[in-house]
Amino acid sequence: MTNTLLRGRVLTFHREPARPDDSDAYSYIEDGAVLMRDGLIAASGNYQDVAVDAGDAEIVDHRPYLLMAGFIDPHIHFPQVQIVASWGSQLLDWLNGYTFPAEAEYANAQHARSMAGRFCNLLADHGTTTAVAFCSVHAASTEALFSEAEDRNMRMIAGKTMMDRNAPDAVLDTAQSGYDDSKALIERWHGTGRALCAITPRFAITSTPEQLEMTGALAGEHPECYIQTHLSENHDEIAFTAKLYPDARDYLDVYEGYGLLGPRTLLGHAIHLKDREIGALADSGAHPVFCPTSNLFLGSGLFDDAGLRAKSIQSGIATDIGAGTSYSMLQTLNEGYKILQLQDQKLHTLRAFHWITRGNADVLGLVDKIGTLDAGTEADIVVVNARATPAMDVRMDRAESLSDELFVVQMMGDDRAIAQTYIAGVAQKRDMS
Repeated sequence: MTNTLLRGRVLTFHREPARPDDSDAYSYIEDGAVLMRDGLIAASGNYQDVAVDAGDAEIVDHRPYLLMAGFIDPHIHFPQVQIVASWGSQLLDWLNGYTFPAEAEYANAQHARSMAGRFCNLLADHGTTTAVAFCSVHAASTEALFSEAEDRNMRMIAGKTMMDRNAPDAVLDTAQSGYDDSKALIERWHGTGRALCAITPRFAITSTPEQLEMTGALAGEHPECYIQTHLSENHDEIAFTAKLYPDARDYLDVYEGYGLLGPRTLLGHAIHLKDREIGALADSGAHPVFCPTSNLFLGSGLFDDAGLRAKSIQSGIATDIGAGTSYSMLQTLNEGYKILQLQDQKLHTLRAFHWITRGNADVLGLVDKIGTLDAGTEADIVVVNARATPAMDVRMDRAESLSDELFVVQMMGDDRAIAQTYIAGVAQKRDMS
């Protein structure tokens, strides 16, 4: 039995803070501790109370750093690790110029496994302990990512991208092979260790009606799986979709018509929505996913967080690597804050940190397993240093509250602010200097 006691300042959320002063939504303990036992959190709370039950646990003193739940990234593209920050154009040109050529390389299982290791290292270095990932069209890429995550006991949700038109032959499947490969991956990986599967049609443009029909059949056979795709990221994308599916009422209706909407559906971007689409999202319980660095990089548009929240729609927030420009959920919050500012919407820092921990866990229906420091949940924990850089250190001299500190981290932090990352109780960062 492996026991480790982490000592530091502890922050965990019980619900989304309604206001910046909503202190009932979270617990903050100055001299706190988290006891990790066999990959789970055995206890958290005041150091003196938790230490009583720690027995012969190894004590790791992270004071004065902050301990919180590991970050969760609900929309990221594993095969795009080598095209991050490629000279930009808008969405459809970017896919053809960069994405599809890079993803074609993942037919090579050795390349896929090599990149999977680097991908998971980058996630952990930035404090991300759970990701929802698009793999390439090749089943080998999904096998590689799940195998790498299994080696680390890392919670990974992933799926083989399905697309059978409007892309180069090297990254196309067929309606039948997409179904067959995805079903085999579900049977092999869903629920194996910490792996979960997502049925993954890239978007309506790259799937024929036949493929979406078989995707809907697969989703009906496996309601335990997630569904991930893209929605209304770009005006040209929306117009092209309308031409390909002239009988659909709107973009979302394409997915709705094939039975792909529900509480386990994750829809990347969802920027340019019609009123009917917003109503259908609210009725179905499907989740838009805000991807701020990607939306800015490709010039896609501004996500209407307040408008969706007003309809009780629960959105995730994510990096969208590789159109997204940073693996850091902190930088994701930074740019998300600015996008909302442009619309006179506010993202106060306590809600921001709830969003990338418990909030994203709730979107995934996994709040009983990840996203908090509650006893019995999985021991995915980040250690945050608000003075990680000289600029942050100078700024922190004026911080007077927990909210001040968190806002410094939100706006100025990146992987350097992550002093350590624990996945299932095991330290991941190779260089803590």
